[in-house]
Amino acid sequence: MTRRRFLLMSLSGAVAVPLGAGAQQPGRVYRVAILHLTSATPPVGAFRSALRELGWVEGQTLAVDFRSAEGQAERLEVLAAELAASQPDVIVTGTSGAAVAAKRATATIPIVMAVSVDPVGLGVVQSLARPGANITGQAILSPELSTKRLELLNEALPRVGRVAILWNAAAGRPAVERHLAVSQDAARTLGIQLFPVEVAGAEALDTAFRDATRVRAGAIVTVQSALFQSLNGRLARLALKHRVPVLSSESGFAEAGGLMNYGDDIDQAWRRAAVQVDRILKGASPADLPVEQPTKFQLVINLKTARTLWLMIPSALLLRADQIIE
Repeated sequence: MTRRRFLLMSLSGAVAVPLGAGAQQPGRVYRVAILHLTSATPPVGAFRSALRELGWVEGQTLAVDFRSAEGQAERLEVLAAELAASQPDVIVTGTSGAAVAAKRATATIPIVMAVSVDPVGLGVVQSLARPGANITGQAILSPELSTKRLELLNEALPRVGRVAILWNAAAGRPAVERHLAVSQDAARTLGIQLFPVEVAGAEALDTAFRDATRVRAGAIVTVQSALFQSLNGRLARLALKHRVPVLSSESGFAEAGGLMNYGDDIDQAWRRAAVQVDRILKGASPADLPVEQPTKFQLVINLKTARTLWLMIPSALLLRADQIIE
């Protein structure tokens, strides 16, 4: 057996998955539908790449149908119903709202959550270890990450006393509210005044920066959201325009010109979702696949942006960074 084949079989779990009635059938083109809040979704590329590495070929053994709500969370329910009616083999969701909508739309089509926030609290799975029914996937965005971001920001900018925290309800309001509560507790411990600012959509981002300026916030942090992921470049440009340091939750933010990002590797979450889709298409039941959680978080710092903002990042923090952009 070649090394490549061994790695792919290990990733997919094919050797451990019994082939039942839903096992992969030679010559059949399987259909995977992706439901996402936004259309600007670079991690979907990682998902498709992982499927190719697992042996799937779009147009030959696999067809992928991508649907976006174009940032309008209220459209997810309609799109989920349309996808369920088309009877794909698997539905993949990119946000918690999409997962909830897909779960309401079908109790039989397998659903894989590429990204979800507290799926147990949202009621879409029974537990992480035994999700039950027709859904599994990835659970990210633990409240501890919000605390860690404020701690990192305080270490980088110890004199900042006022911080705005941007949040988007489409990430799952109950989970976001917990993050805001945890962040407030952490802010009090650090001696920081925290000002929550809701960003309802892409068009509200400029207003959010004006609101942050109005309360004289010396820095901004974000609560993880597909919206902010899709706005990495714009968020970085606004931060430089207003000369406000931003620590984002979204991977790729520092590469887009932002100061720092810390959080889950979203590309990796989508790649793991591809592995789960692969296993389901080969006969596994989503009810038997545990919901996975990330084990590694990335800290990326853009020193060029720091110099532009006349900031001196402590060397101790730089030593802990996973990546430094010069």
